[in-house]
Amino acid sequence: MSDFRPDGALRPDAPCLCGFGPAYAECCGRFHAAEGTAAPTAEALMRSRYTAFAVGDAAYLLRTWHPDTRPRSLTLDPDVQWTRLTIVATTGGGLLEQTGTVEFVAQYRTRGPDGSLHRGRQHEDSRFVRIDGAWVYQGTA
Repeated sequence: MSDFRPDGALRPDAPCLCGFGPAYAECCGRFHAAEGTAAPTAEALMRSRYTAFAVGDAAYLLRTWHPDTRPRSLTLDPDVQWTRLTIVATTGGGLLEQTGTVEFVAQYRTRGPDGSLHRGRQHEDSRFVRIDGAWVYQGTA
């Protein structure tokens, strides 16, 4: 059985795409919900943002982006399939901290114009801060 519903949405009981372990609904899905819980750490926010890219949730990405660096709109490429997230390192970003960084590698695949499969990776050291108690993505470190 597929991890995706017929409408293309990730099933709540599917393994979370962030790779942490619990089902999507118990992991990143609870943050993605419009009335959802805020991610408790910078790493949890990074994982939930990766999963938002993977499921095409641009609204969540914009909602969790620092207002000073957030773009006005965000168009996600539906041909990019995010396949794996690896957290390389974190600094700060804990339950009682106000800033943090998360270094990660996100792997993806996409098809070229000729239909050939291309693999790629994005390696980034991201900066996070709290605003009114909620973690937001500020940009690259």
